Amino acid sequence: MEWVMAAGWLARQPCGGRMLARRWAGLAVLLVCMNAPALAQRDTQKPIRLVIGTAPGGLMDVPARLLAEYLDRTGGERLIIENRPGAGGNPAADLVAKALPDGYTLGQIQLGNVAINPFIYKNMPFDPLTDLVPVAPLTSSPLLVLVGSRLPVADLREFIALARRSPGGINHGSAGIGTVPHLGGQLFEQLSGAQLVHVHYRGVGPAVIDLVGGQVQVVFAGLGAVRGQIDAGSVKVLAVAQRTRLKSAPQFPTAEEAGLPGFEFTTWFGIVAPRGTPERIVEAFAARVRGMQHDPEVQRRLGDAGMEVLEETPTEFGNRIRRDNARFREIVRAAGLKPE
Repeated sequence: MEWVMAAGWLARQPCGGRMLARRWAGLAVLLVCMNAPALAQRDTQKPIRLVIGTAPGGLMDVPARLLAEYLDRTGGERLIIENRPGAGGNPAADLVAKALPDGYTLGQIQLGNVAINPFIYKNMPFDPLTDLVPVAPLTSSPLLVLVGSRLPVADLREFIALARRSPGGINHGSAGIGTVPHLGGQLFEQLSGAQLVHVHYRGVGPAVIDLVGGQVQVVFAGLGAVRGQIDAGSVKVLAVAQRTRLKSAPQFPTAEEAGLPGFEFTTWFGIVAPRGTPERIVEAFAARVRGMQHDPEVQRRLGDAGMEVLEETPTEFGNRIRRDNARFREIVRAAGLKPE
């Protein structure tokens, strides 16, 4: 800025000063261009930081590490994963929202960051609809309606009938108040007319343990969290909460097929960038994500984790975020949750 001001002052001087001013102005333009990383071509040798709001080893790490492997294998780019757990992922997403919009700091978020947290946290440090730029979704994972193998029901219709006959007699285990498994149960109640007793745990794992043990009768969770129990026969899948069957487990019916139309609850993981990130950087990284999603080995490993590829353009991903934000405002309100 000082160079530009000096050039402007010299331009007002006599002829010799104007000639020198043109030289200084040219140098000023050169320096501005050299110091505008968001507008310069991105250096593929510089590592990209991907910030995740959960602890290492969780489901969110699966697509992130597959993406890191793919980028290294196909383009020599380094993706460094930075786990920053806590407060529902808000601090991690806030870090991304306030980072330089140069393409070197990105975030991996999930449904809850943009569609649940804004309605259960009183003081959100950022606006997920304006401070984060949608780049690309990575995966989707629908909730499953899970019951213990000893519960005397053969399908979803029988379970709904049992729950209606015994209001307050069916315990619903979740990963905690305001989590996806909790709100999945709330939506199930609204659509089925069943009354469930919510029992919240610190994570879905303990809830599944008590489902197997019979302390709770139903849990709503993704396939990746319960595949072992399903294979062991200790839990039963009554329905998949999306319009299509799971590609990696096509034997399970959709909720509509099982008798509860409209019960659709799919969570997703996706990549976002800070507000102001140039469109060409967003589009370029989105193209790299699409390349990863078409890789057969990546698809297989995601399927093993209970996830499916979710391929959308940045614009389509942004539309999804806004739709989910509007939809879950009503689900959270119906659950009686208020910002704290």
